[in-house]
Amino acid sequence: MGSKTEPGRGEAFPDLLLRGAAALGLELDREAVAALALYHRELQRWSGKVNLIARNTPEAQIVESHFLDSLTLLPLLPTGARLLDIGTGAGFPGLACKAVRSDLRLTLVEPRLKRVSFLRHIVRTLGVTGVTIVAGRIEDERQLPSTAPFTHATSRAVADIAGFLTMAGRFAQPGLRLICMKGPKWQEEIAAADPVITTLGLKLEQVCETTLPFSGAMRALLVFAAADDVALAKSGAIC
Repeated sequence: MGSKTEPGRGEAFPDLLLRGAAALGLELDREAVAALALYHRELQRWSGKVNLIARNTPEAQIVESHFLDSLTLLPLLPTGARLLDIGTGAGFPGLACKAVRSDLRLTLVEPRLKRVSFLRHIVRTLGVTGVTIVAGRIEDERQLPSTAPFTHATSRAVADIAGFLTMAGRFAQPGLRLICMKGPKWQEEIAAADPVITTLGLKLEQVCETTLPFSGAMRALLVFAAADDVALAKSGAIC
């Protein structure tokens, strides 16, 4: 999935977003584009006072690295999914997906209070419902009980697979899918994480590889589930 295409000089955010999404096989309606464009404007405005994205980042890179990369999750999230986004920062990937899919039930976890303020602002500005923002750490059992009924958990902030699975593994229950968002060296990370995967009783259910449209960078979504919960998809299947 995905093919490389060069961004046009001075191309506006909505055009870059639509062209990039089409290259990834994603369809965005007018309302979704408008919501993400508003998100993008506020992200740029707040970045002057809060460290949300790197300064002087080219427009096409913002579209690709933050918005399009986040939206690659959408095909893995069924209607009504309850998504946990750990260390969400400025809301990626979870809030970007929510801006497109109003049916998602979303929990954002972010310990940095300035970023939490931005998240609350964006949720109000977009007028979305069904979003819970947790100002704290994922280990906080009081705010995030292990029995919370998430169907999916993900993160772009955790450095390695072992670390993410260790943090998210305490929510493991029938039906939960843990989605790692990784780059081209994911197979090396899988090998390094094997002791953790075995200890937690997980199995790699699915691998979805894609190429980001402007840079040609490879991305992989690795879907883990409890070993006895892998039914329909063949373990390690490539999509």
